[in-house]
Amino acid sequence: MKTDFSNITGMFKTSTDIVSKAIGEISPDRWFDKPGSDSNHLMWVLGHLVWARGNILKILNEPVDTPSPSLFARGAKQSEQGEYPSAEEMKNAWNEVSAKLSTVLAEPSTEILSKSAPEGGAPSFDGKVSGVLAFLAFHESYHVGQVSYLKKWLGYGQTVG
Repeated sequence: MKTDFSNITGMFKTSTDIVSKAIGEISPDRWFDKPGSDSNHLMWVLGHLVWARGNILKILNEPVDTPSPSLFARGAKQSEQGEYPSAEEMKNAWNEVSAKLSTVLAEPSTEILSKSAPEGGAPSFDGKVSGVLAFLAFHESYHVGQVSYLKKWLGYGQTVG
């Protein structure tokens, strides 16, 4: 069975909606609370999602600036709270990168999607950029689950359901 890229676009849209709902309800003074000493806090998880979406846009030749990318890159260790952007800045960054991604994915370039996956980057399910984006939608779903878990753990109730 052959499917088209609209499934991937739908996954990113759903993730946008879930994260936007979750972060809109959490007080900025709770963004650094975490359930365990080695757990990620909401600031890091959202920053990582923003960082990852920024990288997706770069792959699609639509670069965007994201706040403090070194703090949120894969494998980055948590820093002192004062080194991070504010919760408001991260919400704005999420909204900006999400809107830009939505626009780009509304009419993705088949030329770019069919290119070979970049060497040394994220895995690709099909060896092409389209497979990289599919993998990154999967990656994002993992972190969307973390955002939803943190929201509930912080006492704000569940995000979905």
